[in-house]
Amino acid sequence: MDPKLLKKIAKMEKEGRRDVIKTWARGSDISPEMVGHRLAIHNGKQFIEILVIESMVGHKLGEFSPTRKFISHSRKGYIKPVEPKE
Repeated sequence: MDPKLLKKIAKMEKEGRRDVIKTWARGSDISPEMVGHRLAIHNGKQFIEILVIESMVGHKLGEFSPTRKFISHSRKGYIKPVEPKE
């Protein structure tokens, strides 16, 4: 657990606010104190915003912010149509 992140969440709880918390701590575990908060997790390029729910407790923050974008493979046997020459 990242101590800075816990400190930010404790401060938000004390003030009664639910603002988005930006974090780069992808390796941090999700604890029960985080449930109900919005976190913006950095994936190396941008921040991906998530709402922490009970089923996420025990997982790492990085699991909910993918770093790679999958672009699908082409279909099997697909041949690109040839445009007729004029």
